[in-house]
Amino acid sequence: MNQRDLPKRKHPRLKIFDYSSTGAYFVTICTQNRKCVLSQVVGRGLAPAATNDYDVPNGENIVQIQLTAIGKIVEQQLLLLEERYACLEIPEYVIMPNHIHIVFVLNNETAGASPRPTIMDIVCAFKSLTTLECKKTYKIDKLFQTSFFEHVIRDRNDYNGIVKYIYENPAKWHYDDLYADD
Repeated sequence: MNQRDLPKRKHPRLKIFDYSSTGAYFVTICTQNRKCVLSQVVGRGLAPAATNDYDVPNGENIVQIQLTAIGKIVEQQLLLLEERYACLEIPEYVIMPNHIHIVFVLNNETAGASPRPTIMDIVCAFKSLTTLECKKTYKIDKLFQTSFFEHVIRDRNDYNGIVKYIYENPAKWHYDDLYADD
């Protein structure tokens, strides 16, 4: 297969939008080849004894996310982003088996002498630092897919719908487009 036969990659970002501007952004990052290395969704039809911050009610049952060792590194690096970038808040996220949903909020904090980071800068730093940290212990060449999905959150209703989606995602894992049974 030569270069001309490859599908043309479509750049998903809005051409005229400033991705360093104050606002909220919904981001989804997938693992390389959608490998389920970040967590396990347990409790489908069961009520586990232990609970954590990821417990999601599903009718009378509880669905729980159990992070793998790699998933714990991912969570640690994700939360460290708020220290790295003074203008960043991460109010909502969920670490699924093969992808992560995150709400990034860029506020009015200045970046000091540095220019304000864009969402692309933040995601690239997260992916790079997380992969480097995982390589120290695990045989991982590439942890994440090259690109990521982003959505500029437009208003409070949009934000509330995304938070609901993130909250309910574990309970719907087996029906998710990104579901992989491995």
